[in-house]
Amino acid sequence: MGANLMERGSASRRSRRSARKPMSEINVTPFVDVMLVLLIIFMVAAPLLTVGVPIELPETAAEPLPQEDQEPLAITLTADGQVLLQAEELPRGQLIPKLRALAATRTDDKIFLRADGAVPYSEVAIIMGALNNAGFNSIGLVTDGGGPTLNEEGN
Repeated sequence: MGANLMERGSASRRSRRSARKPMSEINVTPFVDVMLVLLIIFMVAAPLLTVGVPIELPETAAEPLPQEDQEPLAITLTADGQVLLQAEELPRGQLIPKLRALAATRTDDKIFLRADGAVPYSEVAIIMGALNNAGFNSIGLVTDGGGPTLNEEGN
């Protein structure tokens, strides 16, 4: 009978000690679940953030330009001759005044020119001259990657 009391007493001491101990393990499952949901949201939303004008860009072997702090401006020339600033269609006569007003408010003089592959080079050169006249001296030509390269073998 005395042994019985001893066991009960020691068991109750153990349960009191374990109740006071802090838990040293971290459950990371909820954190991983939240991160996966955020990853899926960003994967779905990222393609929607680009300018959505359907044009056929020429393919080149050029490397992409590094991204900047401000949202980059984009001028688009479509195959049917339309000029778009971001996604807004502009008459050619309003392009330079609109760009000058934008250049006055921006710290960066970088602009991207997206031209359909069917647009003649003379039209692209005219728009590039207008961009330079409006104060944008850093013009990036947007192309699709994976195009032909000019190497020694002629490929």
